[in-house]
Amino acid sequence: MCQLLGMNCNVPTDIVFSFTGFATRGGRTDEHKDGWGIAFFEGAGVRHFVDYESAVASPIADLIKRCPIKSKNVIAHIRKATQGRVSLENCHPFVRELWGRYWVFAHNGDLKDFAPCLDGAFRPVGTTDSEQAFCYLLQQLRRRFGDTRPELDALAPALRELTAEIARHGTFNMMLSDGTALFAHCSTHLHYIVRQYPFATAKLSDEDLSVDFAQVTTPRDRVAIIVTAPLTTNEAWTQFGAGELKVFVEGEPVPL
Repeated sequence: MCQLLGMNCNVPTDIVFSFTGFATRGGRTDEHKDGWGIAFFEGAGVRHFVDYESAVASPIADLIKRCPIKSKNVIAHIRKATQGRVSLENCHPFVRELWGRYWVFAHNGDLKDFAPCLDGAFRPVGTTDSEQAFCYLLQQLRRRFGDTRPELDALAPALRELTAEIARHGTFNMMLSDGTALFAHCSTHLHYIVRQYPFATAKLSDEDLSVDFAQVTTPRDRVAIIVTAPLTTNEAWTQFGAGELKVFVEGEPVPL
């Protein structure tokens, strides 16, 4: 299956350190070599990069490692294809508009007998179960709430119901964001960490690379990293429970 990486912060932050370790799993330290992608929110816009080459071979991935794009919400994905051929249109994350905002989605898992009726407002371009699930999520949200984005205390329970419905068809680890919050649902494997003052040094598990975050942050910074499997060897990561949906705002999980 695929792997997911997300970042949610209270100030615009670059993801170079985490992405460097994560991308190594795209064909070097792991087998997720059927494409990759990353999306950065910047104001109302999204910088979106995808490639059907493996993350360890892609020159675009090298660009991301060298270019410290700063964002408060980022979603990245490395793919091991289970449904749909290896092609650009099947690379995550996927992007759609709803309620006048871009939404970004990525999925790790395999859904069986999942063929929702899509009414046309949201349709997949590629042939993955993941993009079908994304279109279905947005379609159902619009049916429930109409043309106006609901507040978080209404949106989060709706997403909990919809992700549980989709997860009945198989493994549904997913990340979703509209740039104001990051939603993460776990079927099998997701972990997170919140880095905040006092910051310490972190060491990647997939690369010989360490960063002393105390040297590159301010005391008010707060960064949540969400990933399929922990990226570092010397930090305490928290594992999601099976079937759990978490919402991250301003660099930390918020109560639902």
